[in-house]
Order: sequence, then C-alpha cells, then structure tokens
Amino acid sequence: MGTLHLFDMDGTLLHGSAAAVEISRQLGLEREIAELERGFVAEELTPLQYAQRACDLWAAELTECHVAAAFDGAPWLAGIREVWADIRARGERCAVISLSPCFFVERLLDWGADAAHGSRWPAVPIRRPVEAAGILTSAAKLRVADELCVQYGLTRADCVAYGDSRSDTELFAAVPRSVAVNADHHVSDLASYAYLGRDLREAYELVRTGR
Repeated sequence: MGTLHLFDMDGTLLHGSAAAVEISRQLGLEREIAELERGFVAEELTPLQYAQRACDLWAAELTECHVAAAFDGAPWLAGIREVWADIRARGERCAVISLSPCFFVERLLDWGADAAHGSRWPAVPIRRPVEAAGILTSAAKLRVADELCVQYGLTRADCVAYGDSRSDTELFAAVPRSVAVNADHHVSDLASYAYLGRDLREAYELVRTGR
C-alpha cells in the first residue's frame, strides 16, 4: 500500500506568504492585500469573502504575465521538486490542496505534483464574479483529500499532511501523520511532527525517519 502526501501551499510551501500576496505585490497592492490577510487570519472574512475582495482588487489589471511573475518570484521552500521526485520514485503520490486560486496552484503540476487543487477563482483576466461553490474551506480540503484517496486506491490511514494554519485543522485531525511546517497554534497541537525552516527536504525527512 502506498502513501499520499498532501501539501498545503500558503505558509507551507510558500514561506511566510500566500499566492494572493505575491500576485498583489506584482500590482503594487501590498497594503490592500495585507488588510485582507489580516481580516482573514482574524476570521473576520470567510474564504469566499476574501476571494471576492481580492478579485475586486485585481480585476482591472491582472494578466497571466503578473501571475507568472508572482509564481516565479515567490519565496518557495527549497527542495520541493526533489521531495516530490523522491515521493514518486518510491511509488507514492503527492498532491497540493490550497484555498488559493487554482490558476496559481496548478502551476505546481510542472514541479512534479501528481495533483494540484485550488479554489476555482475566475479565470485571468478577471471578468466574472466569484462563485461560492468553487471556493475551498478547511472541510473542503478534507473532501478533496478523500477524493484523491479514492482515485489512488488509498485511505486516510495512508495519508501524510503538511500544513501551517487553521485551514489545515480538519485534515490534520483526520490523518495519522502530519507535519506542522512553520505553523501557528491552530495545527501545532495536532501535528505528529513540527518543522521550522525553509527546506522541505528537512520536513519530509521527519516523516521518513519518524523523528
């Protein structure tokens, strides 16, 4: 039986940042997105409200070139490609599940992820409103994980979760092994392992060695 490694993106694979922050930086909207981030972390904004307001910020200007520049310039942890290559070489699976827009998250397929699931924000250039059904939540991340398990012939017992914050709590509570990566208090008490640093290979080694 194989293993399915499930990775959050914002704050986990992205060190201290999020896709929306990196995209907004390309548009000179750092102050505005920081205010939305504050509201989301404080639970004053739901994932849907956050998505709607971020799209409103970007609607007039955002292009695929901005998204590509944001992705390429983002503060990714070191070793992501190497970890995913090792996972796949062992006959295991790796997937990313993130609340961030799918048009950013899905770029990680080119780095070796077997699957990459983000919220279905409107396509770039943004000309349509956000649809509530497409926005992921903590519960929806667990649902996606279950769907991946079915797809790969695995169960929750075969999963390892990597995450950092409130949106990962339901997944951490449901799987037997988890790694809190540069995490806050929402998941630190639920995690099997804790990692502080900027190299995914080191977090992955905790799982491999059981230390």
